Amino acid sequence: MGESEIGGLVAGLLIAVVTSPVGVSGAVFLLPVQLSVFGVPSPAVTPTNLLFNVVAGPGALVRFHRDGRLRGPLTRLLVAGTLPGVVIGAAVRVFAVPGPGVFRLLVALLLLPLGLWLITRTLRPARVTATVMMPSPRAVTGLALAVGIVGGVYGIGGGSLLGPLLVGRGLPVAQVAPAALASTFVTSLAGATAFALLSLTGSGDVAPDWSLGFACGLGGLIGGYLGAHLQPHVPDTALRLLLGTLAAALGVSYGIAALS
Repeated sequence: MGESEIGGLVAGLLIAVVTSPVGVSGAVFLLPVQLSVFGVPSPAVTPTNLLFNVVAGPGALVRFHRDGRLRGPLTRLLVAGTLPGVVIGAAVRVFAVPGPGVFRLLVALLLLPLGLWLITRTLRPARVTATVMMPSPRAVTGLALAVGIVGGVYGIGGGSLLGPLLVGRGLPVAQVAPAALASTFVTSLAGATAFALLSLTGSGDVAPDWSLGFACGLGGLIGGYLGAHLQPHVPDTALRLLLGTLAAALGVSYGIAALS
């Protein structure tokens, strides 16, 4: 294992430990590291990130399953929307937005609003009502489809965006996190397969960086299991604020890079 692979393993482990308790695989924060530190070219960074999700996903999912938290209709609704969406997003990523400047701007437009929203919803939570209203199945699936397309372009599987969105609407983290990670795993598997097929017909760096993707995924596999185990013991407020701050900071930095 080379220096880049060791660094990728450590990065994947540390990121997954922090992000998996709230239903985020960590790919959303690993992507800038792959671009800036490891020099993965665009658009190959997207399937590399999807490969990370595929390898890392079972870590947290096994733990959630053992604890009986991987049940309920929410998982099926998220998968039903994000699965076709991520395939569409993979095609858009290869044929419509291959340039690094456009890609960095897209990263900024995704991360900055998401981070600010997470911070706002954490510091100023919605009023507690007697019952938390679950969005309608059609609304959840429609939102999952839109997020899946964005996730396919961005290389995060889709569930990593849906998790914070649903938690921000008031659903408990314990319910959302397993469903979001399961959706991320399934859609990332489909997205990685789509990119592998597109690499046979497309031009440029479309195939993933296999060695780095597997190394990051191995770290994420370990970190995800640990993070899922820690979820009941870590305050939600601290994790949400940390994720929001990281997302907003990365969004600002990539927005400046894209516009400079």
